[in-house]
Amino acid sequence: MALSTIILPEHVFIGMSAPTKWRALQMLSSKAASCFGLDEATVLRALETRERLGTTGIGNGVAVPHAAIAGMTRPRGLLVRFSHPVDFEAIDDIPTEWAFVLLFGEGGRSDYLNVLSAIARRLRTEGVLTAMRQAKSADELYSVFMSDSVA
Repeated sequence: MALSTIILPEHVFIGMSAPTKWRALQMLSSKAASCFGLDEATVLRALETRERLGTTGIGNGVAVPHAAIAGMTRPRGLLVRFSHPVDFEAIDDIPTEWAFVLLFGEGGRSDYLNVLSAIARRLRTEGVLTAMRQAKSADELYSVFMSDSVA
């Protein structure tokens, strides 16, 4: 499953600001609900429930808030770069610069694992995180993240 079919260019945002991870989850829920035609309260409840199980801060400045949403037929995602890092209580204690919000249907948990694996592989590619930090626009951030080659 290609990341470009899950995170579309119009679902990339730069400059969101949140003082806490819980406020960030509210803002991310609002953005996801708007982008995907979902109920904001449902998305927020699902993301908060998942976050209470353990942090979605996977380290190196990245968080992957995710949840199953009833009625979704395919995985959908957002890529957000915060204007100031947010403490997501990541496993390496590094504040979160980027959030990859992943929403999937209740039967799509294996889809989520495949998407998370693809994101992790991409972020481990040499130069990707540096190029993402240097991106000046949402379009540039999307291009850098999705590109097979990083300059």
